[in-house]
Amino acid sequence: MRDIITLQCSDCKNRNYSTTKNKKKHTDRVERKRFCPTCRHHTAHKEVK
Repeated sequence: MRDIITLQCSDCKNRNYSTTKNKKKHTDRVERKRFCPTCRHHTAHKEVK
């Protein structure tokens, strides 16, 4: 079953993106590089609750 997760910018702490992941297969937190419109450059976005 896929659950919806939210990705938060590691610099400005804004929650910019949402995506899905299979929590049974991937139990660790997701980290991806995405464009942050507030910071105006690519930063690491981490999964939050």
